Amino acid sequence: MSLRLCLLACLLVAAQASKDANMQLKPTRWLTSSDLESVPSLNDITWERLESQPLEQGAKLIEKIYHVSQIKHDLTPSFVPSPSNVNVWIVKSNGQKVEAKLNNYVEIAKAQPGFGEDEVTIVLTGLPQNSQPAKKAMRKLVQAYVQRYNLQQLQKNAQEQQIKSTDYDYTSSEEQADQWKSAKTSSGDLIIIDLGSTLTNFKRYAMLDVANTGAMIGQTLIELTNKGVPQEIIHLIGQGIAAHVAGAAGNKFTAETGHKLRRITGLDPAKLLSKRPQTLVGLSRGDADFVDAIHTSTFAMGSPIRCGDVDFYPNGPSVAVPGSENVIEAVARATRYFAESVRPGSERNFPAVPANSLKQYKEQDGFGKRAYMGLQTDFDLRGDYILEVNAQSPFGKRSPALKQAAYHGVHRSQN
Repeated sequence: MSLRLCLLACLLVAAQASKDANMQLKPTRWLTSSDLESVPSLNDITWERLESQPLEQGAKLIEKIYHVSQIKHDLTPSFVPSPSNVNVWIVKSNGQKVEAKLNNYVEIAKAQPGFGEDEVTIVLTGLPQNSQPAKKAMRKLVQAYVQRYNLQQLQKNAQEQQIKSTDYDYTSSEEQADQWKSAKTSSGDLIIIDLGSTLTNFKRYAMLDVANTGAMIGQTLIELTNKGVPQEIIHLIGQGIAAHVAGAAGNKFTAETGHKLRRITGLDPAKLLSKRPQTLVGLSRGDADFVDAIHTSTFAMGSPIRCGDVDFYPNGPSVAVPGSENVIEAVARATRYFAESVRPGSERNFPAVPANSLKQYKEQDGFGKRAYMGLQTDFDLRGDYILEVNAQSPFGKRSPALKQAAYHGVHRSQN
């Protein structure tokens, strides 16, 4: 009898716990009735609206849509762009671009002299390129890689004291020369897959089928390797929603080949507004040999959830990083930060340490070794890292991170 009573008590406790959990999940527990009524439809939200709205207002709108979509589960991904409609740009060492489409860029890229002999960087845009912050961020990223892949010539110019001001809007010609002389020589190829330009309205963005779009792109990566490009030299970078597409592409590649890409980088991985029930999707550890992420709008369009082997949170998890005026610019800042780290001599502009919050970082109570966010992130890093950034370019503090004297902090990773 006592055993039966014990089992009955356990069932009652479990039932109450389930009831309490369900109550916590109800939208009315964290959104008022007026809030729920004021949530607009996806058709009513435009990119222009998000770009023109003040940061906090836009962030609140995105959060409402996200919470309601997670409760109702009524948004099923349905948009997959046609490969013939996705523009691809093969960026040559002199900065000129060769235009292609997703369904033929592999053949065109391989036709370029020397393609695939060094590293191959493939960037997936995740924001509409008619947005000024997004457009500027991608322009800076392309310029940075062109500089990096022309480093030998830049170093020669520096030695000849013939440096002219270029994209370094914060250094003198003499400082540029010093940076380039000491920078490590590298070369490679850059490809831009402009997925963002197919997201012509917010509804398409919200309803993007990450898994199938990623599989489509992953198939092109398989074609690249079949044509002689080793997967060990491929670095796949995804911006915003495209960070998750990059993860799906990595999954497709591994499933078909049995191998992993060298690296996938997520630049402010987005909240997924639509996904299929009982399906795991999105950028995560294991999608490549090394996965890193930079989070710049965790409580707006971005996600606070750890996505990689190592996740960087500039100025800690927040609505946006300093200097962002709207939610789109907040997403684009991750691209700007990465671009800055690509520039020759600026690889260590973003020193960071493991910490649970910006407060802990400032109080020098972090734990573990210092690391650098961006291109030169060490592949053996694991966990969550915090750093401080500037509101204006240069965004990196450059100076070494504060010495973390105490190592007793308990690391509570975000899962």
